[in-house]
Amino acid sequence: MLNAKFMEEISSKISQVIGESPAGDLEKNLRSLLQSAFARLDLVTREEFEVQTQVLLRAREQLQQLEQRLNELEARQSGSK
Repeated sequence: MLNAKFMEEISSKISQVIGESPAGDLEKNLRSLLQSAFARLDLVTREEFEVQTQVLLRAREQLQQLEQRLNELEARQSGSK
């Protein structure tokens, strides 16, 4: 499409002009400032989050199994009295 190609060229030119202007420096400085702020926060990566989610799911499954076993043992004990 002519319009899509035209818009792509315009976008490319705008990016180039901004990169060469003081706005490009502003963008770099802002990006650096944000990265610094995020580094000071105690954030975790998506990978770490996913690992901890899996650990929590396994712990929850084990807890459910132990609860079921405890209920069975209690039922057996009350049945033998």
